[in-house]
Amino acid sequence: MDAGFEAHLRAGDVTVDGDDAALLAAVDREGSLSAAADALDRSYSRAQKRVSALEEGLGALVERTRGGADGGGSRLTDAGRDLLARFARVRAAFADTAETDAAVLRGTVRDRDGELATVETAIGDVTALLFEDATDVQVAVRADAVTLHDATTAPDADASSARNRFAGTVAAVDRRESVALVEVTVGEEDGADGEEDGADAGATLPVLVTVDSLERLALEPGRGVVATFKATATRATPV
Repeated sequence: MDAGFEAHLRAGDVTVDGDDAALLAAVDREGSLSAAADALDRSYSRAQKRVSALEEGLGALVERTRGGADGGGSRLTDAGRDLLARFARVRAAFADTAETDAAVLRGTVRDRDGELATVETAIGDVTALLFEDATDVQVAVRADAVTLHDATTAPDADASSARNRFAGTVAAVDRRESVALVEVTVGEEDGADGEEDGADAGATLPVLVTVDSLERLALEPGRGVVATFKATATRATPV
């Protein structure tokens, strides 16, 4: 799988990622938090703090026992196992969809900074990785590489690590069991915030989100959003 792929599960105010899932699975497998930290080559203190942070937002995930004939240990609660199962479903759904859904934009390179190229496309200037010497390229933007923000509270371009930022409008939503594929129209003359984005034709970006994010952002056709994606998660190739 592509190294840029990473699934997240938002539950309440907590975001659970692959490292968290690996830690909980190791606790279940190894029988204690210290053994889980050793198996993952992590410090016990950091593992303990992370489990505590998860439990503050999600409730008890690890049941701890002290002493006794078996010497004590830890195991996942039912809530902990349910969380792992939810994360596994989300990761599987992301993997299945992300491999096939992407926007491919034709464009012209107008500037280079090492391996980073600024490409003029139908949605405006896109910064992407380009390893070849080329002028006419196509830029692939994967569905799992795009993050959606509320148009009124989205971070400014200078305040975000994402080099690419576009106002747009939700065009369609395909809700599935754990994730949703959201189609966002960007780059038209009038974006979600009423500003010009530098192109008349525009294009549609497929965006993969969890059902939690879908509901939290109230994503539905006609809603204004801001789409961001990192240059390092975007690849340009010669055409």
